[in-house]
Amino acid sequence: MSSPRRRQRSVRLMVAVTLLVSAALLVLGAVISGSSLVTTIAALGGVALGAAATKITHAELLQTRRDWARDRAQQAQAYADLSERRTKEHTEVLATLQARIAAKESAIGELEVAVTEAQGRAAQLARKMSAEARRADLAEGEATEIRARLEEADQRAAEAIVRLAELELEQQALKAELDVWTSTPVRKHA
Repeated sequence: MSSPRRRQRSVRLMVAVTLLVSAALLVLGAVISGSSLVTTIAALGGVALGAAATKITHAELLQTRRDWARDRAQQAQAYADLSERRTKEHTEVLATLQARIAAKESAIGELEVAVTEAQGRAAQLARKMSAEARRADLAEGEATEIRARLEEADQRAAEAIVRLAELELEQQALKAELDVWTSTPVRKHA
């Protein structure tokens, strides 16, 4: 479409140039002839040919401006279409990204809840472990105290056994002495 229009324009301009050159040659020929009637007719013909060339050039100029305006309108429409497509694409991408962000935020929220619960369980287990450690320390302290008391009781039992053995020996000695006293006839002392 662009190529024929360009040829037509060049034909129009060639015609206008040819008319102007013809007018110039006509006037020049009339001036050379020296006849005032021929010069007047040639001058009027030159003006008419110049006016026709001007009209053709003006029409060409108006056509060129209309073509440029049409091209600009088509270009503006193409940009508007492109902008509309890009806006739709942007909206789709934005919706996709927002959906991804929402999914990620949901996953993060779930993870935060899971971490909070895990921290709660860990704190509870730490408290239980601390309580068990205190009970173990108390039990160890009690065991140490019981061992000390047991050793003390063992020592007292050993002392009691020794003392019992001493008392038994003493009892046997006293019994033997008693037997000796009872078996000996009683003498009267005067």
